[in-house]
Amino acid sequence: MKHIPRKRFGQNFLVDLQLIEDIVGAIGPAKGDTVVEIGPGLGAITEPLLKRLDHLHVVEIDRDLIARLKRKHAPERVTIHEGDALAFDFTSLAPAPGSLRIVGNLPYNISTPLLFHLAEAAESVRDMHFMLQKEVVERMVAGPGDSDRGRLSVMLQYRFDLEWLIDVPPESFDPPPKVDSAVVRLTPKPLAALLPLADWAVFDRVVTAAFSQRRKMVRNTLKPVCGPADLDAVGIDPQARAEDLTLEAFVALANRVAAPGREPAGA
Repeated sequence: MKHIPRKRFGQNFLVDLQLIEDIVGAIGPAKGDTVVEIGPGLGAITEPLLKRLDHLHVVEIDRDLIARLKRKHAPERVTIHEGDALAFDFTSLAPAPGSLRIVGNLPYNISTPLLFHLAEAAESVRDMHFMLQKEVVERMVAGPGDSDRGRLSVMLQYRFDLEWLIDVPPESFDPPPKVDSAVVRLTPKPLAALLPLADWAVFDRVVTAAFSQRRKMVRNTLKPVCGPADLDAVGIDPQARAEDLTLEAFVALANRVAAPGREPAGA
């Protein structure tokens, strides 16, 4: 029986065979790899992955698709994790740090929160390959001075190297979405290569505040977390906008805000 795509799950199924081959080639799965696919859908990526892997984990929320997967694949080949990827503990699948490979055609309606959730598993991950709305990929890779730069850009770029791999037109899907898509690779940076950061929560608070009102200068957007003296101390122009700041500038400011004994903003 034909599966009817469900809007509430953001389902658009990949049907372009050449594109599927290109994506799997970019992933480069090998026997023995621990791979988990988010939202396998009708198996467009699942099937070619299984040709190269001993075993595959999948995370699926749609009960009809879960039943289809169970009918088609023996449990020794495919382990099905039933439920919401936003609530799934991906670290539980990693046999060792830096070993897990995550792939998926991520639902557009939850892609940003899901990326932040997956970033929490970075120490368990070897790499991640995702199909996403092109607009999201543009934000992910945006550098300083780019109008697409935002909280997602800075937070992901702190922890990952990002590579825009493949552009995907709407006609590659059934049903065709109203937007273009793209495939991106995220590779965790070695821990030794990360910029020293005193407090991740403070870093997140600083970045979130900076981008809270995109067209305003940082001297205004950052008032809730720091003052002019803090900006001056780390060499940030108070008239700059958040999109102009480098990753290094955000980290330096967050470390100053987190410093013991510093007077809070507005004091």
